[in-house]
Amino acid sequence: MSDVTRLEAERLIAAPAAAVFAVLRDPHGHVAIDSSGMLQDASGDPVSAAGDSFVVHMDRESLNDFPEMGRYDVTVTIRELEADRLISWTILGRIRPQIGHVYGYRLAPTEDGTLVTSFYDWSDIHEDWKAAGIFPVISESALRGTLGILDRTVRRGYPRPGGADLGTSV
Repeated sequence: MSDVTRLEAERLIAAPAAAVFAVLRDPHGHVAIDSSGMLQDASGDPVSAAGDSFVVHMDRESLNDFPEMGRYDVTVTIRELEADRLISWTILGRIRPQIGHVYGYRLAPTEDGTLVTSFYDWSDIHEDWKAAGIFPVISESALRGTLGILDRTVRRGYPRPGGADLGTSV
């Protein structure tokens, strides 16, 4: 088993940090940029502080690692939030014990836009999950894929419930 417990990928997005952050704080933005296909829909309002949460409607068949899980909901709970700079969260689902992995993004303004770093950290997962040896459940290429989709989404927008479209037209 590897000692690696964190993956990171970065991409320069030619847009202001506020435009990127607007997508990352919105539950529907998470669905729009997901490269795994697991995130199907979301319920809740854009987050603004640590402790805020929203629900994501998942479909595990997309990864085909545990297709018997089928469709289920998870609660995304924000751990850290600094507007236009940092957002991280944990996933609370029906699995017990709770896993404890953390996802997030760091944003750094540059002359050419925003350097976005996506991270996935499983260093503090529950001991039962460490013993299972199934981490990471997503790859660095998945993080990179999501960053590419984030870039496109910031530029082109994405559909929201009720027909509203959140676009930045950067």
